[in-house]
Amino acid sequence: MTYRGESVDGVVVWESKMGTGDGKGDYVGLRESEVLENGGFEGLDSPCAQRKWGLIRWWVKVIFLCLFLLAAAAALLFYAGPVIIKTVVIPILDWQMTTFSTPVIGLILFTSIALFPALLVPSSPCMWIAGVRFGYGYGFLLITGAISIGMSLPFFIGSLFRRRIQRWLKKWPKKATIVRLAGEGDWFHQFRAVALLRISPFPYLVFNYASVATNVGYGPYICGSMVGTVHETFITIYSGRLLGSLADATNQGGFLSLQQIIYDIIGFIIAAAATAAITIYAKKTLQTLQTEEEVS
Repeated sequence: MTYRGESVDGVVVWESKMGTGDGKGDYVGLRESEVLENGGFEGLDSPCAQRKWGLIRWWVKVIFLCLFLLAAAAALLFYAGPVIIKTVVIPILDWQMTTFSTPVIGLILFTSIALFPALLVPSSPCMWIAGVRFGYGYGFLLITGAISIGMSLPFFIGSLFRRRIQRWLKKWPKKATIVRLAGEGDWFHQFRAVALLRISPFPYLVFNYASVATNVGYGPYICGSMVGTVHETFITIYSGRLLGSLADATNQGGFLSLQQIIYDIIGFIIAAAATAAITIYAKKTLQTLQTEEEVS
């Protein structure tokens, strides 16, 4: 039983009697401010409820953002897409189809994907063309082999300028702390950290050179990089195939059929959801690893 007690020095004290069955009990004194802060004796778990509602609000925001981006992408696809495809995509695809044979275009794409990262140039357009020209099978093998070289060259080139890169990273201490995770621990720890960094939103081209500022070995670096870029490779090939389908339909004077549109929308949603889930998991795991390193 709880009742209002005496006021001592302007502080109201609440007393609670907890019966033990023999008419006696213990008395616990609580300040009124403590009771009010806890929302009464029935709201002691309010912080948990607040965290739960905060998590729900966060997911609602994420869902609405995804829906907005999906709507914007659909509007861009239906209105600006045909114009861009007719004026840019189709001429490029026709030019590379008529000018180069399949082995030659494969060699050009392989070389471009392998060398562009060392020059800090994005190689995604070349990957799209590889997806259009070679599909999932040969396209995946071509891109995987090329990016293995594209991630190895900056590693060896950057090793010649390790001290300069280390000084450069000091300007961004938070980013440097994340990058240093790749050089901590044993082989498996380094492999795991590199794979998570590849999946996370950390800039791909920057990490190719920044990794040499750590103690990461080449073995865990290249293995973790290959594993961490598998999902990106498939998504790039998928977007290239989708772009090729749109180009073929537009070139024939029509548009995608309803069945193709539904298939592509479902595929896009699955790819976007999988990418978001993997990225969130990688980011949280990196934060956990970073916390463990700071504690140790």
